[in-house]
Amino acid sequence: MSYCSFSGGEEYKNHFQPGIYVCSECGHELFSSTSKFEHSSPWPAFSQTIHKDSVSKYPEAWGPIKVCCGRCGNGLGHEFLYDGPREGLSRF
Repeated sequence: MSYCSFSGGEEYKNHFQPGIYVCSECGHELFSSTSKFEHSSPWPAFSQTIHKDSVSKYPEAWGPIKVCCGRCGNGLGHEFLYDGPREGLSRF
């Protein structure tokens, strides 16, 4: 499932079928459906990446951490610390 292609709206927010979410630019594995959870944001929400090198993280001055594909640098959004489905988990 291609993740983070902003051109046609978000088609995977309410998609909970088993699978792997990959970068829309290069196909790099980003998230597993097992870490996906329902959230009020307009984007799909995940609690963890599938591999340690799935994403690159860049702290921003205002709080969240900018997240990009770990292979090609495609912008994926942000990591929100402690906003995951359970205490201590993040939301991507």
